[in-house]
Amino acid sequence: MITADQARTFVRCLSVGGVAVFPADTVYGLACGADEPDALRRMYALKGRAPDKPAAVMFFAVGLALAALPELGPRTRDVLPRLLPGGVTLLLPNPQGRFAQPGVAEHEDPRAVPTLGLRVPALTDATVALAEMRWPILQTSANLAGEPDARRLVDVPQELRDEADLLLDAGTLPGTPSTVIDLRAFEDDGTWSIVRAGAVPETVVAEALG
Repeated sequence: MITADQARTFVRCLSVGGVAVFPADTVYGLACGADEPDALRRMYALKGRAPDKPAAVMFFAVGLALAALPELGPRTRDVLPRLLPGGVTLLLPNPQGRFAQPGVAEHEDPRAVPTLGLRVPALTDATVALAEMRWPILQTSANLAGEPDARRLVDVPQELRDEADLLLDAGTLPGTPSTVIDLRAFEDDGTWSIVRAGAVPETVVAEALG
């Protein structure tokens, strides 16, 4: 279980450019501050992740996510609380280029509207203290690129645990990564698609999206 003191340490760690291993609602993740490009580069180097692959932006409350993305249209804003918090990553249009990540923009098609991956985890009794984090983080799974996801802290590769500035342990997690849902055209015509099957079944997604 994450204690209140540990949650406050998590906030402080990321606020000064640290990288942490933390429990989401699906698998263990690596996290850094959303406005800490040096920490992001370090997180990618630890994981061996290609710099052109964006990390998802995570908030720990739906209201914080909606407040940070005022440009989202009414149809999209209406469905977000039906899907979040939960084990999904939502691909959303990002015309303002919010939470830009070094290395990603260089590989994007300049004719395309930028994309934002959004996560809001469903907190449990073991992780509810993480609601202490009131600002966005960038996160990716706590594994080496292409390797299995970590269901327990001990499953996180030793080299990642050794190099991270903070380790948070919430016991055993479900172990299935988030379902990735493409909502980039949803505002215009109501269409959506599953990019990666995961923790939330497509039937549940379909019901939430009407």
